Amino acid sequence: MKKISISAPAQLHERLNSYIKTEDRLNEVVELTTLQGNLLIENEKILVQPVWTNDVPPFLFNQDIDLDQNNFLSLVFTRLQNFKKAYQYAQNSVGLLKQIDILNRLQHGIGINPDEVEGQKPEYIAFHNHAVISHYGETPFFINAYQVINQYQKAMDAAPNELLRAFTGKYLAEFLLDSGENVKAHHLVKELREIELPENAEMEFLNLECGILLNKLTVPYDEILLKELENKLAQTIQYFESSGDQIQLALRLVDASYISNISENFSESLGYINKAISTFENEDVPELTANAQYRKGVLLYTWAQNGNPQFYKPAMEAYQEALKIFTETSTPEVYNEIQHHLGVIYSEIPSDVKKKSIWAAVSISSFNQSLSFFTPQTHPYEYAMICNSYGNAFTKYPEAVQSDNFKKALEYYRKALAIRTAEEYPTERALTLMNFLEASWYVGNENEDDERILFEEMTHYAKEIKQLTSEERLLADAERHLSKIETLAENMF
Repeated sequence: MKKISISAPAQLHERLNSYIKTEDRLNEVVELTTLQGNLLIENEKILVQPVWTNDVPPFLFNQDIDLDQNNFLSLVFTRLQNFKKAYQYAQNSVGLLKQIDILNRLQHGIGINPDEVEGQKPEYIAFHNHAVISHYGETPFFINAYQVINQYQKAMDAAPNELLRAFTGKYLAEFLLDSGENVKAHHLVKELREIELPENAEMEFLNLECGILLNKLTVPYDEILLKELENKLAQTIQYFESSGDQIQLALRLVDASYISNISENFSESLGYINKAISTFENEDVPELTANAQYRKGVLLYTWAQNGNPQFYKPAMEAYQEALKIFTETSTPEVYNEIQHHLGVIYSEIPSDVKKKSIWAAVSISSFNQSLSFFTPQTHPYEYAMICNSYGNAFTKYPEAVQSDNFKKALEYYRKALAIRTAEEYPTERALTLMNFLEASWYVGNENEDDERILFEEMTHYAKEIKQLTSEERLLADAERHLSKIETLAENMF
C-alpha cells in the first residue's frame, strides 16, 4: 500500500493528527515526521515537495497554500492519487483545485493546454509546469521539440536554487533522451550530477544515466561500456531494493538481464529476468510483465542458438506469454518480430520424427506472417534477416515430397542477398553467402546445365566471401568450398 510522509514541527502533530482522523483508516497510510517528507508544513503553509521519481508527472504546486483541514486533506489525497477525494476537499479553494485538476489530467492523458499554468508564482514554477505539460500532456496543438527544450531551459535559468535547477534539468535530460539527443542528454546529466543532491535525486540521475548508456550500446559491444553499465545498474538495483520501489527495481533487473545476455552470462541473465517477471506480476502491471516475458524469450532464444537447443521450448513459452499482450493490432512490430523468432524455434526445436512435419508447418506460417509486415520496401534490414533465417529453416524441415527444401532455401538466401549488399552489409552478406554454399550441396538439380549454373554461382560466392571478411573461420570454409567445387567440376563437366 502506497504511504506518504508529512514533515512538520512536533508542535503541529496533534493538530494534523486531528485532520487525519476525520477520514477512516487514513492514519494507516500517512505518517508525521520531523524529517524530509512528501509534504512540508512550514509557517502555516503547505509546501508540496518535488517528486523525483517517474511514477507521477513532475508538476510543481504553488508554495503559498494555507494550512487548514481542507487544503491539507486535499493534498494528502492528491499524493495518494485519490483524485475524487482531493477534488472534494479542494472545492472551496479555486487555485488549489485548478492545480490538482491539471496534475490529474496530466497523469491520465486528458486534454490540457500549457497556458493553463500562466500566473503561477514564482515565475520558475510557471516555466517548469509549462514545459512539463508540453512534454507529457495531451495538448490541443502541436508543440515541437525546440519549444519544449526552450521552455525547460527558461525554467532552469529562473530556478531559485541549484536543487530545483537540477529537478527541471532531469526532465529536460529525459526529453533529450527520448528525442534521440543522447550526447546532449549525457552532457546535461553529467553537469547536474556535479550539484550536491540528496540520495533519492542522485539515484534518479544515476538511473537516467543508465538509460543513456544503454542507448550507446552498439555492435561490436564496448567492453568498458558494458562494465560501466553493470556497475551502475548494480547500484540502482541495490537502491530500489532498499527503497521499496518495486517497479523501478524490476525495470532495472530487465536492463541487467539484457547486459548479462550481451556478455553471454546466460544463467545470470535468466536470474535477473525471472525476478523482474515475478515482481511485475506481483505489482499487477501486465504490459511490463509481457515486455519482460518478451525479453526472456530473446534471452532463451539466444542461449539456444549458442549450442543449447533445450532452451528453444522455454523460449517459445515465454514468447507465447508475451503475445497475450503484444498483439498484431496493438504492437505489430513486436508481434511480427516474435513471429520471426518463433519461425526459427519451430524449425529447430528438438522433437521426434512424427512431429517434425507439424513443427515445419507452424514454422512456415510464422515466417510468412513476419514477412507480411517486414517487407523489402518498409523494413529492408529486417526483411533480409528474416529471409536468411527462413532459408536456414528450410534446410531443417523434413524432406518434402512435392518440393526440394534446399532449392527453397536458396530462393530465400537470394532474397536476403539482394538487400545485404557488399557495400552496406559486408558481414551479414558473408554469412548469408556461406549459408547459400552449405545448402547448395544438397540441391537436387534435374540436368547438367542447372548443375553447371549453380556451380558457377557457388564459385563466385566463395571467392566473394574472401573479399568481404577477414574472419579466419569463414575464410577457411570458403577455401574448402572452392576446393570441393573444383574437384567435382573436373569429374562432372
